Amino acid sequence: MPEGHSVHRITRQFERNFVGHVVHASSPQGRFAEGAADLDGRRMTDARAVGKQMFLGFEGDRWLRVHLGMYGAWDFAGDILMDATIASSNGRMGQTNQKGTFLDSPNPDAVVLDSAGENSLTSIGAPRRTRLRMSESEKEQNGFETFPPEPVGQVRVRLLTERVVADLRGPTACEVLDPAQVEQVVARLGPDPLLDDGPDAEERFTSVVRRKPTPIGLLLMDQNVVSGIGNVYRAELLFRARLNPHTPGRLVPDETVRELWRDWSRLLRIGVETGQMMTMDGLEGEAWRAAMANRDDRHWVYKREGLPCRVCGTNIALEEMGARKLYWCPNCQA
Repeated sequence: MPEGHSVHRITRQFERNFVGHVVHASSPQGRFAEGAADLDGRRMTDARAVGKQMFLGFEGDRWLRVHLGMYGAWDFAGDILMDATIASSNGRMGQTNQKGTFLDSPNPDAVVLDSAGENSLTSIGAPRRTRLRMSESEKEQNGFETFPPEPVGQVRVRLLTERVVADLRGPTACEVLDPAQVEQVVARLGPDPLLDDGPDAEERFTSVVRRKPTPIGLLLMDQNVVSGIGNVYRAELLFRARLNPHTPGRLVPDETVRELWRDWSRLLRIGVETGQMMTMDGLEGEAWRAAMANRDDRHWVYKREGLPCRVCGTNIALEEMGARKLYWCPNCQA
């Protein structure tokens, strides 16, 4: 599932390519026909992300709320412009970008492709195997010789300007809201440090965690407690704090909870700017390039079950928590 940094990067894609333009909306699949008709012909005025959810604003106080969930994807085609954060990783965006970004390519003008031969500027958000099948299907059936390309697959909503098209497939949520309804949704979400990393947001997060008997490993994944953290960031944040994931929130020291919030703020910004969930500090030169290219070189515990801890040598443990895999060091996080 996309974590907070990916959704913020997708939103920046919309800011760069759609905001300020009149958008023609349709639902090739038919399941969003009424909502698409409501948005059709309106100018996009805003694009926002709150944690794992995104909101696209249109003239007339209409908002499109999208939650990609496990299988959602935005596919882009056309004359796509890159903003600075996209260009910083050579145009490589994606769900988690676990495949890596290779720096210092022998051909600096080459487009970065993942192992599926896919440029993430054209497909953002879906699991890579699913996106690969979609991408291959598009190339075989339609290509991109004409614009816009014909919709392929179960496209819930298509957003089209004169030069760019975005197709949404498989989201968990896709609905048109008014401003009051948007506020209701956002009010239920925990704070997102990319939107507000001030003392009030820190206090809100800390106060909620400190009164809960729920294990901290579950609280960090609860989007009503804090926005944007998924399985990768949960494991890495807890290791960086040397915190046992089973510790009840109310027993975690106040300063430790606050440092979790500040660390999430740091890591989220790094993820947005680089396109990678970079969770190891102090990497320079070749070590940084290796970490950008390879997940094995940029995480402390995630996907390292059975391997020795980078700090103490204890084998990294794997268990299930909250129906998701949890990676942690039983010694460092005792």
